[in-house]
Amino acid sequence: MAGEIPDLVALERTGTGKGAARQARRDGMVPGIVYGGDNEPLPINVPFNRLLKMLKAGRFKSTLFNLKVEGHEDVRVICRNVQRDVVKDLPTHLDLMRLRRTSRINLFIHVDFVNHAAAPGIKRGGVLTVVRPEVELEVTAGEIPEKITVDLTGLNIGDVVTISMVDLPEGVKPTIDRDFVIANISAPSGLAAASNDAEDEDGEAEE
Repeated sequence: MAGEIPDLVALERTGTGKGAARQARRDGMVPGIVYGGDNEPLPINVPFNRLLKMLKAGRFKSTLFNLKVEGHEDVRVICRNVQRDVVKDLPTHLDLMRLRRTSRINLFIHVDFVNHAAAPGIKRGGVLTVVRPEVELEVTAGEIPEKITVDLTGLNIGDVVTISMVDLPEGVKPTIDRDFVIANISAPSGLAAASNDAEDEDGEAEE
């Protein structure tokens, strides 16, 4: 399971319609709606500054949140839409969807690299170059992996790690169909430069 799901704290919004939404914005709030699941839609207000900080952090729409609203049970939600002011590009409304434990969603999951000492390429001075520190995966809301693990055992300089080489938990699959690169072990800069010089000399000798 995922380690810690971030909280999204909101207030229940009294009143509906454009008037209530405008008042919320005057009060430094962003109006929103929570829908889905077995409950009725719930109008909410989220503090503007807190929401803006989360948006600037990135991947807001692919992050699972624990929604906390006073008077209601905590519920897992994911953002489905953020409306923005066309001039200022600031959030004016958001739509959140409740998730059942069986809901399938796309989330970015951290990649953990282990057994560096068992990689001959790294022992020889090779450098682990991480192409994707996180990978977007389709997961079940009730069974979200905290991370996926890449075993570096036996990897040499020039070897590449792709998603097909990773043992994913049951029911988890990448959102990208192709076998994309996660990391590689590249030659240290000095070795790479020496190799290039040797190739240049060979080329000159042949000429």
